[in-house]
Amino acid sequence: MSTPPTPDASPSKAFPFTGRIVSRGDGPANTANIANIITVVRILMAPLFFVLLIADDHAYGPLRVWAAVIFVVAILTDSLDGFLARRQNLVSDFGKIVDPLADKVLTGGAFIVLSVLGELPWWVTILILIREVGITVYRFVALRDRVIAASRGGKLKTLLQGIALTLALFPFVHWFGDWFNYVNIVLMSAAFLATILSGLDYMRVALQHSRGSAQDHA
Repeated sequence: MSTPPTPDASPSKAFPFTGRIVSRGDGPANTANIANIITVVRILMAPLFFVLLIADDHAYGPLRVWAAVIFVVAILTDSLDGFLARRQNLVSDFGKIVDPLADKVLTGGAFIVLSVLGELPWWVTILILIREVGITVYRFVALRDRVIAASRGGKLKTLLQGIALTLALFPFVHWFGDWFNYVNIVLMSAAFLATILSGLDYMRVALQHSRGSAQDHA
């Protein structure tokens, strides 16, 4: 009589929700670890931010302020979850996939809502979304071979987008006067240029890598 095969009892494969949640160590990390929880919370904050911003409808009142506050808190947690994942050795495949998606949902949604409200030209939002979606898909596809770390241009893009969106979301123009529109235009233009140029740089690196791989297999 043959003995039935023993199922794989590896906690990291069979039970992704067991393991370390907060503590640092070398063993498997729980998929529901603190870094991933923060990432998921950031995603859940995005719909609330969108609803409050649209509900304000140019009243520039408390709803607009709360929407901007939620956006800032969510943006700040982007650095926190990555820091915790690295510091506590909680990096996971789930986090690698969901973390950049959370960022794109939040910032991409902010650009879209500002365009819906008529505060940002649609062509700016569309070009930014094309860049963000395209590079994100490229990085996911490349995960089969290598992890593509954020370049200095990409990090600068993220910083400028966060600052530009924050200042555009808070009703500073309503509070301080129309002159603040020039501040928003300058910062949003800088964020737009950094977004496009960093995207072109990713494409250049990808092309070089593709040519190098082709030569290796020639």
